[in-house]
Amino acid sequence: MAPDPHQQPGSGDRPKGARSDQGWPRWAVWLLGGIVMGLIALSLVSPADNPNEISYRDFIEFVEDGVVDEVVINSQTGEIDGKFKADFEESPTQSDSFVTTGNDEFSDVDRQLFVDRNVDYEFTNPQPGFLASWLPLLLPIGLIILFFMWMQRRAQGQMGGIMSIGRSKAKTYSTERPGTTFEDVAGYAGVKEEINEVVDFLKNPGRFGEIGARSPKGILLVGPPGTGKTLIARAVAGEAGVPFLSVTGSDFMEMFVGVGASRVRDLFDSARKMGKAIIFVDEIDSIGRKRGAGLGGGHDEREQTLNQMLSEMDGFEAHEGIVMIAATNRPDILDPALLRPGRFDRQVIVPLPELDDRKQILDVHVRGRKIAGDVDLDLVARGTPGMSGADLANLVNEAALHAVRGGDNVIRASHFDSARDRVLMGARRESTALSETEKEAVAYHESGHALCAALLPTADPLHKVTIIPSGMALGVTMQLPEEERHIYRQDYIEDRLVVMLGGRMAEELVFNIGSTGANDDLVRATEMATKMVREWGMSEAIGPMAWGSQGQVFLGDDMMGTKDYSDETARVIDKEIQKILVDQETRCRALLSENRNALDLLARQLLEHETISGVEVDRLIDVARSPGPGTPVTETAVSPDSGVADSGVAVGSSDSPDAS
Repeated sequence: MAPDPHQQPGSGDRPKGARSDQGWPRWAVWLLGGIVMGLIALSLVSPADNPNEISYRDFIEFVEDGVVDEVVINSQTGEIDGKFKADFEESPTQSDSFVTTGNDEFSDVDRQLFVDRNVDYEFTNPQPGFLASWLPLLLPIGLIILFFMWMQRRAQGQMGGIMSIGRSKAKTYSTERPGTTFEDVAGYAGVKEEINEVVDFLKNPGRFGEIGARSPKGILLVGPPGTGKTLIARAVAGEAGVPFLSVTGSDFMEMFVGVGASRVRDLFDSARKMGKAIIFVDEIDSIGRKRGAGLGGGHDEREQTLNQMLSEMDGFEAHEGIVMIAATNRPDILDPALLRPGRFDRQVIVPLPELDDRKQILDVHVRGRKIAGDVDLDLVARGTPGMSGADLANLVNEAALHAVRGGDNVIRASHFDSARDRVLMGARRESTALSETEKEAVAYHESGHALCAALLPTADPLHKVTIIPSGMALGVTMQLPEEERHIYRQDYIEDRLVVMLGGRMAEELVFNIGSTGANDDLVRATEMATKMVREWGMSEAIGPMAWGSQGQVFLGDDMMGTKDYSDETARVIDKEIQKILVDQETRCRALLSENRNALDLLARQLLEHETISGVEVDRLIDVARSPGPGTPVTETAVSPDSGVADSGVAVGSSDSPDAS
């Protein structure tokens, strides 16, 4: 049988019954328990009544009557064993023998009585056996010795755990077990092609050595979470047929100083013993952050671990057959020394999957599942932009769960729609009861979003709009892009701002007062406008200048730095952000005022049906714009099971566009 790939190097199987590092063998535990139980039983069990026992008074009377033939007297205990004469027929014991207990020493009168009645008597002084003599002494001594032995072995086990704290915690995946290959990685043809050079080097290192070429020592996989970086690293090991040592960055960190550096040394020593191997460090940014940025200075434990890793990567040559692969989604915070040539020579970008990649990933995850004929995976892939491989796997699983809840034995297209809405926006909150006033406000709020999304030329197509609470939202306007976008034009971003502000503006237009329902819309619109001014150069007053992202502060790095611009520039930035938002709000007000009939019609239909599709929204807008106010409105609402989205936002545009 193939060995367990998770087994640590050198941790062989223990023989049956062998003692573990910090415990006794099972047979010793059972033996000790049996001894204790036996002693307890012996102490609790009292001797049974002897049927031949008589009282000492009766014994003297029988002697005086002359019916006792002989007696044997124990000088230590005073116990008397005797026999009646053969012709004595009234024996109280129903036998010719009896037992009684007298005094330890007999008086001369008693002795004379035995002589007068012709009783043969004998005094005995029996000696106890070895066990009876020494057991009371040896038992407590033995228990004390066993206790100290147990304490010693427990201390040795704890000491062994402390001494082994510097050993690497890497999981070893042996080549004897079938491993992951590139066939198990759906999509990402470009990534496979770029990383296939490492596989060729591990399989045929001689080809590179003949012409003096050097294969990369380290490869850094960079990409968002859930894109399959770990799976790709395992596929490289499976294709090359070499052992795979997997460890996370947090495994190096411990409360003891120097443990991380020790584990790094042990990790590379283990890899060298294997000849050819791949070392995979997941989340390397946990130990590979820029040095000198923390409050601990050069003696910080994390920095010592990083120093040791840099030294070890310099210590092995390319011909040794050891390749290091690391994964991170924060390459911007890694130490420059870690990324220089000779260490992590190459960075491989693992982006979110494109349309074709998502289709292949869905094909992998639907294997072995019962899929109905109405499921079009191409359509599902088009409706899931921005989802990673992990998100798609979760989508398929959620669709299967929806099918089970609905009592179906196959997964249908409606289940995928419901699963997508649940993954994007969360579960419906059927228990949330809104008052009529709140429900009307939510209906106009979502109608404002939907109307702007349907009328603006560059906005993403409207998928559905609903006022059913779901997740943290009271209502949803959902947009889905028609194609993948890699760069975003300014007019597209401005239209997205109009859609975000559409809910708030619709409430003010109808009720002449705002509400707290637009909180999330305002936060995201402000963030996007800030990026337009600070990062994307979309402000005439600021011009072609950028100051980077306003992300979370990296302690010791950003705090120690100075501002890139003056206070006067900061005031200009604030004014430009405000100007962008006010201009788009003005556009939004004009658009909704011009189409007030469509806004009212959409709100009424939402109050009646709660959920309507994007196609139906377009039809209702045409009806509202057509002449004749008496034109009947007969529309078919989308089933409530078709899904929901985020509160008062355009779901398809919920993420801030980033040209990078």
